[in-house]
Amino acid sequence: MKPPQVARSGGLEFNMTPMIDVVFLLIIFFLVSSHLAQQESRWELALPEAETGLDAPRQPRRHVVVNVLPEGLTVVAGRSVGPEELEQMLRQERQTAGEELELLIRTDRQVPYLRVEPLLAAAARAGVWRVAFAVYPKND
Repeated sequence: MKPPQVARSGGLEFNMTPMIDVVFLLIIFFLVSSHLAQQESRWELALPEAETGLDAPRQPRRHVVVNVLPEGLTVVAGRSVGPEELEQMLRQERQTAGEELELLIRTDRQVPYLRVEPLLAAAARAGVWRVAFAVYPKND
C-alpha cells in the first residue's frame, strides 16, 4: 500500500477511490438482492382461503418459494422447474441452511392437489420438513 503523501499544508491526503468502489459494489449488491426477493412473489395468484392457520414466524428463516401457476407450471426464482429439479435445489439449499430451511408453496386456488403432491414428496426426499402454504384468511 502506498503511504499517504504530505500535502503542502502539512496535512495528509487519503485516496478515496477504493472506498468509493466498495460503496458502489454494496449499492449494486442490495439492488440486485432486493429485486430477487420481490421476484419470488410477483406472480398474481388467487391464493386459497383458510379458516385457521398461523402467521409467518417473526424470526426470518431461510426459505424457498415455489409458485404453482393455474396452468400447472411450477416456478422457482422466475424459472419453470419439475419435481426432480426442485428436489435437487432443496438438497443444495438444505446443505447451507440446515434444518431451518422452509418450503413456501404459493398456489392458485384452482390448482388441484395432484399438482402439489409431487412438490411435497420432493421436499420430503430432500429432507425439508418445514412446509408452509401461502393463503388468505377467510373473511366471514
